[in-house]
Amino acid sequence: MKILITGGCGFIGSNFIHYWRENHPEDEVFNLDKLTYAGNLASLKDIESAQNYHFIKGDIGDKELVDKVMAGMDTVVHFAAESHVDNSIKDAAPFIMTNLVGTYVLLEAAVKHKIKKFHHISTDEVFGSLDLGSSLKFNEQTLYDPSSPYSASKAGSDHLVKAYGRTFGLPVTMTNCSNNYGPYQNGEKFIPKIITNLLEDKKVPVYGDGLNVRDWLYVEDHCRAIDLVLEKGNIGQTYCIGAMNDEVSNLDIVKKILNILGKGEEMIEFVTDRPGHDRRYAIDWGKAKKELDFEPLFGLDEYLQKTVAWYRENEWWWKKSI
Repeated sequence: MKILITGGCGFIGSNFIHYWRENHPEDEVFNLDKLTYAGNLASLKDIESAQNYHFIKGDIGDKELVDKVMAGMDTVVHFAAESHVDNSIKDAAPFIMTNLVGTYVLLEAAVKHKIKKFHHISTDEVFGSLDLGSSLKFNEQTLYDPSSPYSASKAGSDHLVKAYGRTFGLPVTMTNCSNNYGPYQNGEKFIPKIITNLLEDKKVPVYGDGLNVRDWLYVEDHCRAIDLVLEKGNIGQTYCIGAMNDEVSNLDIVKKILNILGKGEEMIEFVTDRPGHDRRYAIDWGKAKKELDFEPLFGLDEYLQKTVAWYRENEWWWKKSI
């Protein structure tokens, strides 16, 4: 099988390529990535010379290139996106162009070339915010209520994917996942920023009171969930992919990492909250469990330690990504 990964030099995309090659070594993998600041070729340097791996530098918004690359593909897994909320608040234009226009270009080419499966990676941020202390969780029926230009652009791309499935018969599936963590994540993101700041003996910035709650999903669990969707998922369906059942605040995460690295709470620096900062995310992944036999395997405490160890051991990588 020929599988096209968009954004394969990014955090989740590069982890997925490593996962896919390990679990489906017979497949031919094509990686289309623009190599923005968030894309890092070094994340895949160990496979760059492999015969069944091909890297194509390019923009998913480039119609001519996408048409050429899409020809002959069997499956597309679409990761490529601008994804940092703070950056979208400063300048929404790249988010509209990549997340909306880029997805449109891919869908047009997928219809033309009769792609057998088109899987779209989305986020729980499209659902907006839940109240602290609430027992509610996001699921596949939750109404969209995005808070930032980033999540609004992802919401728009989700609707495009569903529309191309219904109108043109494109065999689409989609996952809305919670916050991922693990190796190869850019240093601007929450957990890598905490780790790398502390490794450089810098204070850790925490927005507002730090009580915002996220559902932290180890990236390999996400990769496995996507594999299960491609294998067993029903065409046209969306699957919410999450991790823990316990509530963990951003401040809890900071304290866990401080403890792992033997640092004190004086390293915490509370800063002005970001505009429209979602208070709480929580995912109900019951549908994925029922239909795909998906269940998270990697617990937060153990794999947060493994993630910290990876950044400590791979300074050569993350100093390039900051």
